Amino acid sequence: MTQFALRSVLSRALACVNMLELRETALAILANRDVQSKVEQLARLFDKYHQQEIHLDISKEYSADQLSLPGRPQNPELVPPLQVPKRKMDTIEGRASLLHSLAHIEFNAMNLALDALWRFPNMPAQYYEDWLRVAKEEAYHFNLVNQHMQSYGFSYGDFPAHNSLWEMVERTTDSVIARMALVPRTMEARGLDAVPSIRDRFKQIKDIKAVEILEIILHDEIGHVLIGNRWFNFLCVKENLSPISAYRDLARRYRAPTLRGPFNLEARQQAGFTQEELQLLGAVHEPQLIA
Repeated sequence: MTQFALRSVLSRALACVNMLELRETALAILANRDVQSKVEQLARLFDKYHQQEIHLDISKEYSADQLSLPGRPQNPELVPPLQVPKRKMDTIEGRASLLHSLAHIEFNAMNLALDALWRFPNMPAQYYEDWLRVAKEEAYHFNLVNQHMQSYGFSYGDFPAHNSLWEMVERTTDSVIARMALVPRTMEARGLDAVPSIRDRFKQIKDIKAVEILEIILHDEIGHVLIGNRWFNFLCVKENLSPISAYRDLARRYRAPTLRGPFNLEARQQAGFTQEELQLLGAVHEPQLIA
């Protein structure tokens, strides 16, 4: 696709997501740098696709060579993970900073779902519909967190953030099985372990709204990781691979982070991890978190 054609698609998508192809439109929305319009476009894309006003072409090859992905605002400043300030809960700014880190995760998760949707051709139609739903739900999560952060007097972009989640997306652009193994099943699954403790920190300061938001996020993220597990296992069957051996090989080849407990075993089991997988990850030897 030429640069002119991509710009044309982007202009039409930003104007009114209407009568387009699903994956092509997802790419255009992914390139959008304005956060709020990206969220709104995603909601319209989901609705119009399910109203059969947008069609799906699973075989077409698209290119993002002329685009800067993902589209993101000038702020937040991206810094190495260790340079992100610690989030203390005894100040308004500290609470807002923690909410900001959650909003940034949801923004990146929205982008990675859009990327999974457009980038990989020749998957079953259900694959693209699954990732469209994930993208919409991540956008909803972002809005929930950002609006609550605004009640503290801050907005997305007011604090620095790191880019670890998107860096794994970039490493796996060449392989859908690597993407499914190492983004939803590895990077996003870490959220299943982290959210309960974050939720409990907000419980301690009686921020009931934040607790409610985190309950929604945890519930939905189980489904998102389950989608990653479903398509990873689908691809393993298709390629006659052992899921455990394939995951080990992909984690090594793409330099995935080593997983460390404690793990939320209940949530991980609901998200489709087998007992054997949890044992091999060492989860059964760590304290179990209660969702």
